[in-house]
Amino acid sequence: MQVFHHISSLRAELAKARREGKRIGFVPTMGNLHNAHLALVQQARRSCDVVVASIFVNRLQFGLNEDWDKYPRTLAADAAKLEGVNCDFLFCPEETEMYPNGMDEQTRVIVPAMTDVLCGASRPGHFEGVTTVVTKLFNIVQPDEAVFGIKDFQQLAVIRRMVEDLCMPVQISAGEIYREDDGLALSSRNGFITEDERPRVSQLNHTLNWVGEQIKRGRRDFLALQDEGRTQIEEVGFKVDYLEICNSRTLKPAADDDREMTVLGAMYTEGARLIDNISLEID
Repeated sequence: MQVFHHISSLRAELAKARREGKRIGFVPTMGNLHNAHLALVQQARRSCDVVVASIFVNRLQFGLNEDWDKYPRTLAADAAKLEGVNCDFLFCPEETEMYPNGMDEQTRVIVPAMTDVLCGASRPGHFEGVTTVVTKLFNIVQPDEAVFGIKDFQQLAVIRRMVEDLCMPVQISAGEIYREDDGLALSSRNGFITEDERPRVSQLNHTLNWVGEQIKRGRRDFLALQDEGRTQIEEVGFKVDYLEICNSRTLKPAADDDREMTVLGAMYTEGARLIDNISLEID
């Protein structure tokens, strides 16, 4: 695996692959990699000739009082893991390489749809930081396909909308959620969960699945279901950020006649904010 810290050298190497007609796959990450990240690389490997991963802890998508300083930086271990799944190129730039004119003067990419609800409501400016850095990474790598985890369901939806709106020639693919045996979704922030909290944090996933089962059984009192779900999480000692039943395509509140729905939830532990979702199709 070749490691690049500069845009120019990565572009030069990818230009060679492109001239040879090779299909380029891309997996952007913030590092501290776990098996779910590696599965995205393996997914790209199956459909592409060349696979690029990036590691960049993007300060632009962290809000005030968020954990940018604490976010784990484990580059050496991450590089070894990527090499183990046959990643071809790793791009790990410094902030000055990505934002040469400084953060304050950086041109921003804004997707007005789907960004002021759910995570966007509780993390103002977050998705502006995501869409800006992903646009820059797409311009640098120029991939044929980019793979994102579906655990960040709203992020995936926003990126798909951005690619559609800006006519970007990139196929956006989704990778499944990887979980611990008790249902907890793998996340880089799971390392902030305390030993005391760990047996209880799977409640988020259990509650989302319970809400989904209620919908499958015919319940359509969505507001009441959301309230009952929040209560379940609060009763085991966690603060709920949101629990919403949404149309899977628009992320607007689900209507009675919707057939594709996603139940999304976020909650706070003592040191982490955890997110999860489950999707269902109604016959």
